[in-house]
Amino acid sequence: MKSRYITLTVFLFATLFSVKAQQDAQYTQYMYNTMVFNPAYAGSRGVLSIESLYRTQWVGLEGAPDTGTISFNTPVGDSERLGIGVSIINDEIGPSQETYFDASFSYTIPVSNYGKLAFGIKGGLSWLNVDFNKLSAFEANDQYLQPNVDNVFSPNVGVGVYYHTPNFYLGLSAPNLIETNHFDASPNVSYVAKERINYYLMSGYVFDLGENTKFKPATLIKAVQGAPLQLDVSANFLFSEKLMLGAAWRWDAALSAMAGFQVSEMIMIGYAYDADTTNLGNFNSGSHEIFLRFEIFSRGRMLSPRFF
Repeated sequence: MKSRYITLTVFLFATLFSVKAQQDAQYTQYMYNTMVFNPAYAGSRGVLSIESLYRTQWVGLEGAPDTGTISFNTPVGDSERLGIGVSIINDEIGPSQETYFDASFSYTIPVSNYGKLAFGIKGGLSWLNVDFNKLSAFEANDQYLQPNVDNVFSPNVGVGVYYHTPNFYLGLSAPNLIETNHFDASPNVSYVAKERINYYLMSGYVFDLGENTKFKPATLIKAVQGAPLQLDVSANFLFSEKLMLGAAWRWDAALSAMAGFQVSEMIMIGYAYDADTTNLGNFNSGSHEIFLRFEIFSRGRMLSPRFF
């Protein structure tokens, strides 16, 4: 327990008190949670899609990150060129809790018989709360841990571009273009947490291996100034348009196993487990992620489940 406390203390101080480049929340099932990264994805599935994901990270480590998202997106109009979406993200780590609310808009241009190119923009707000009472201070009434941060608002603007065909997608985005400084308004506080711009490049391809089997490798690359490049590589198989099984690797961070099931045309569920490959893995029992998607087909029946 003592070693876990020391690890968490060091982690929180590194995160909250001297952060120069803060990264967005991470997801293993990013291929099913695309609009959170790229607003140009809104409406691309051609139906009303409602998605929810919950991730609990580093289980067994007190104060470790917990992230919940819920979003919906849909095309608008008969041409399906305009897409809209809304997402809500709640991210908790140690004494801090931040909630994001974003509205996304996309416009799609057909560029070939099968290819479509979408441009997206989003805007929103975030609310930050930090309860320093959750920390164990070495000194009572430490001035650097007062006062608490209550409902600090920050604006957000993001952009993205997304190209897709029935078997391929490629997206580039920056979901938060405003670099917000936290904790720099109080006269007692000398530390700053700065939310840097995160850049995402994602891609995937679906290979048809036979009548009942499809294979999709996918990758997500995340870059932010002042932090190491993050690379996620995944490989998923789809069997009989129902069962999805796969594995993923996060560079110098984790190995993951994934599973999903298309319960019906309207409902899909998914699960992922991450095993930490860093030294922090000695203090936790991994990360869990649960995904649920519900879709309403207002423009006719979807012929087969989309892999992305």
